[in-house]
Amino acid sequence: MNSTLTSDVIGRRVEVNGEHATVRFSGIVPPVAGLWLGVEWDNPERGKHDGSHEGTVYFKCRHPTGGSFIRPNKVNFGVDFLTAIKNRYVLEDEPKEEETEQIVIIGNKPVETIGFDSVIKQQSQLSKLQDVSLRNCAVNGAGDKGGIAKACPNIRSIDLSKNLLSSWEEVIDIANQLKHLEVLNLSENKLTFPSSSPSPTGTFSMLKVLVLNRTGITWAEVLCCASGWPVLEKLYLESNNIVISERPTDVLQTVKLLDLSSNQLIDENQLFLIAYLPRLEQLILSDIGISSIHFPDAEIGCKTSMFPSLQYLVLNDNQIAQWSFMNELDKLQSLQALSCTRNPLTEGSKDAQTTRQFIIARIGQLRTLNKCAIEPEERRGAELDYRKAFGNEWKKAGGHQDPEKNRPNKEFLAAHPRYQALCLKYGAPEDGELKTQQPFLLKNQLLTLKIKYPNKLDQKVTEKQLPESMTVQKVKGLLSRLLKVPVSELLLSYESPKMPGKEIELENDLQSLQFYSVENGDCLLVRW
Repeated sequence: MNSTLTSDVIGRRVEVNGEHATVRFSGIVPPVAGLWLGVEWDNPERGKHDGSHEGTVYFKCRHPTGGSFIRPNKVNFGVDFLTAIKNRYVLEDEPKEEETEQIVIIGNKPVETIGFDSVIKQQSQLSKLQDVSLRNCAVNGAGDKGGIAKACPNIRSIDLSKNLLSSWEEVIDIANQLKHLEVLNLSENKLTFPSSSPSPTGTFSMLKVLVLNRTGITWAEVLCCASGWPVLEKLYLESNNIVISERPTDVLQTVKLLDLSSNQLIDENQLFLIAYLPRLEQLILSDIGISSIHFPDAEIGCKTSMFPSLQYLVLNDNQIAQWSFMNELDKLQSLQALSCTRNPLTEGSKDAQTTRQFIIARIGQLRTLNKCAIEPEERRGAELDYRKAFGNEWKKAGGHQDPEKNRPNKEFLAAHPRYQALCLKYGAPEDGELKTQQPFLLKNQLLTLKIKYPNKLDQKVTEKQLPESMTVQKVKGLLSRLLKVPVSELLLSYESPKMPGKEIELENDLQSLQFYSVENGDCLLVRW
């Protein structure tokens, strides 16, 4: 960088020894002679002050140690888009060949050229590019007008993350020349966005995926720019300190996936502002700090009109600690898949399998939980166990096997909205099912059993300790995970040394090993 800089460097993005910053000042800083740039670092720990020197404020920083003064010759202002493309896809990827002399006819005269074939090869190479990654290549803008459209007009996907773009206008200058652009990643560019004038019509007419993670965009700016994204399907807005301040009107209506992860200022009331996006199928809300949600338009056992198309919801790394949250999710009319790992509700329990079962039982239409499919057999087992686990509580609240007397109170129905439906599905729990187990006697109730596989001679005979109260359904679930075989394909029976030559089928999944008189030393036979 030369020593004569004008004020147009203010706001420019720069790179210094691998660290990114924004120029906030250009000028003299007495008593030291010469030109200085005042920069605000993306990483405030890299700086030394807040933009002040010896009592004079030259520029302002958001952090008290976010600023530094640097000589211009130490700063990298980056390169234009086309230069970065050539550096990445021609100079790096193409081995250098010896330049050859060629004769071509221009007009009527033969002309000697050197390296003519390599120029044509480079042009051909660039024109074929469709998927481009220029991450961390110090791109600062479009460069010469029309150059991108001429050199690489067929680009459909660009990763421009962590570059030196400083404004949305610079992005438009690039996108205007790429008429087939469908995927654009601008993450980690500290951009200034327009807050009043929308994007020019047609610039992003083909854009389907836009990634704006850690760009500093606000919700108002999203809505302002969104009028220029007429067919957008996926929008990523992670880590922008976003506050959803207003409902989208006539914009974002085509969006199917919205990622708002790590925006810690978002709460449930803000989410209601995006609850009527008609095509929203996937909503990613990881690490936003949410702990509760309530759909006020839906009574117990009813469906909400909010998020009508939502099929997949991601709630990892939040503060969900109450089962009432899962009860509310059952009100979502289209929900099929849920991820909710690393929440107090799922991490606090020692028995992860029981937590999984209770979530499945509480959300009736769920097909996938934490990226694991819920097979019909697992749902049946989960709902039966849930029905049994809260059976005594149901009875105390006014539940009864006789339908005419079955009137559990409002408190129970609020805590267990699906319980009545499960009683209709499987029948009300019988008194015998609800006998309280004695956990202190568990060691005395463990059975040591051999497990054989008569149809699979290559499988070794193993030995397991199982509680005598364990149901056949749970034994099948355990074996299904060990053998990687669907529960529905497993057939169980057992042999006893007391009855040589006799094999007893375990045909009722709901009965326990004790019911079938399985004892220590018996042998389980597993077939599929």
